Amino acid sequence: MSRINTNKQRNNQAKQNVAPTALHWRYLLVVCVIMLVFVGLSARAVYIQVIDPDLLIQQGDNRTLRTQNMPVHRGLITDRNGQKLAVSVPVRAIWADPKTIVENGSLNDKRRWQALADVLGQDYEKLISRVKNPKKRFVYIQRQVSPAMADYVDQLSINGVYLRDESRRYYPTGEVSAQLIGFTNVDDQGIEGIEKLYNAWLKGTPGSRKIRRDGKGRQVEILEQKAGEEPKDIQLTIDQRIQAFAYKELKKAVQYYKATSASAVVVDVQTGEILAMVNNPSYNPNNRSGVSGHRIRNRAITDAFEPGSSIKPIAVLSALEFGSVEMDTVIDTSPGWMRVGGSMVRDSRNYGKLDLTGIIRKSSNMGTSKLALSVPKQFLIDQYYNMGLMSDTGSNLIGESSGIFHERSRWSEFELSTLSFGYGLSVTTAQIARMYSILGSGGIKRPLSMIKSDQKVPEERVLSKHIAQEVLSMMESVVNKGGSGTKARVPGYRVAGKTGTSRKAVAGGYGEEYVSIFAGVAPVSDPQLAVVVLINEPRGDVYYAGDTAAPVFSKIMSNSLQMLNVPPDDKTVSSLASITRTPNAG
Repeated sequence: MSRINTNKQRNNQAKQNVAPTALHWRYLLVVCVIMLVFVGLSARAVYIQVIDPDLLIQQGDNRTLRTQNMPVHRGLITDRNGQKLAVSVPVRAIWADPKTIVENGSLNDKRRWQALADVLGQDYEKLISRVKNPKKRFVYIQRQVSPAMADYVDQLSINGVYLRDESRRYYPTGEVSAQLIGFTNVDDQGIEGIEKLYNAWLKGTPGSRKIRRDGKGRQVEILEQKAGEEPKDIQLTIDQRIQAFAYKELKKAVQYYKATSASAVVVDVQTGEILAMVNNPSYNPNNRSGVSGHRIRNRAITDAFEPGSSIKPIAVLSALEFGSVEMDTVIDTSPGWMRVGGSMVRDSRNYGKLDLTGIIRKSSNMGTSKLALSVPKQFLIDQYYNMGLMSDTGSNLIGESSGIFHERSRWSEFELSTLSFGYGLSVTTAQIARMYSILGSGGIKRPLSMIKSDQKVPEERVLSKHIAQEVLSMMESVVNKGGSGTKARVPGYRVAGKTGTSRKAVAGGYGEEYVSIFAGVAPVSDPQLAVVVLINEPRGDVYYAGDTAAPVFSKIMSNSLQMLNVPPDDKTVSSLASITRTPNAG
């Protein structure tokens, strides 16, 4: 009975209807939280997209946008005939990201790092110390490595070590044109010579391109492209054939005469273009390790010397221009010496009476002194300026000296006298070349030029044409029998020139070291080239210009005239040619 009653109670409880109650408070809490989250996200979205969107846009761009610089190589430097004097060759740079190296534990692979140090010729410990600072993101390991070395480094596959393209300057002519062309540094910036003077022209401006990359680093879009300025080539007036030959002869002379240095300049007298400018000692611009500064400078334009007798023609042409003498005037140089203002002026011996040609041929200090003193002081000084000796040559080369000349309000007669035979002023090899180009061009003064251009060169007449021609004829006697420069003769061509042997100034006077100069023009009938050779401090018994500089002048002038196909003008050559043609004519 009790079991039946229990079942009835359970049935009654199961059938009981429970009235619905209000939502549970926990459920309400969850709904409220979800709504608050959505409200917060909506507010944040509105803030990011409407009120302040720039920050995240910037962060996104930092991850996806890249600016690529379009590489440019420096322009070519060529000679007047298109021969390359400076070119850019592709090389690679090795760089490292220290943060990536540390984070990836790349330094644990000591074998690879040791191989990298060995191939680069670097100390292992120093190499490691440069790349182990995780605060750095970029470190150059080595610049301008060869493609073969770069390939080896690439095969090492060191995590955090990368390669990038760059270029290096190469100079095919080596030491021949080193001081003239100059060189660039590791960043491809010109720091000497033509490379520095025209750096902006040669290097141009690199272009840039802004791109977007995806998460895998692939380019997906080009957003902006900016064109750069293309580098420009430069064509020099130099004729590399003449340059190379002049350098070879100059180098041989320095070695043979045991000289300290030497310079030579070849100029086209009709245009003022420099066809060659060489110096010795020189250096290899492709490998400058251990090169001292004195080898780098362009001595032809930087080093000034007292020119000695090489500028004696100025005294003669000054007297002729002023009218104090005529072409047939005879000057008495007896007894070979005289006192001027209490000081002595003398010749090597008593030449007696000399005409103007004899004064130049014998290189008489007495003769040029009397000629210089026969004209007003200012007129004489102006002639030195007119002949280009007291200013730069107009070539605009870096480091060019204007020479040394102490302008003064009062000049003693002795000072004017010494000025007439090349003492009391200092000039460069290039300035003497300009002076002789003025004589060769019939008295037309032009700036010397190094860059080939179609622009008209400014000209100024500073000397009467007939006087310039007469002085050249007088100077022709210097290389003929009885002259001081017979070793400067050029077979087949008439040459007008002048020797100059001057002592170098030291404290308190003049020492026992000499500067030997020979300057000249050829062919005399139709001058084309002016050549100057300067040998500094020849050692030994042979030091006079007629024995040292003159033979070098002869070889350079002869070779240059033949290379330029200048027809001979010597009568002996003409007569020989007619003899050889006679049998064929019959």
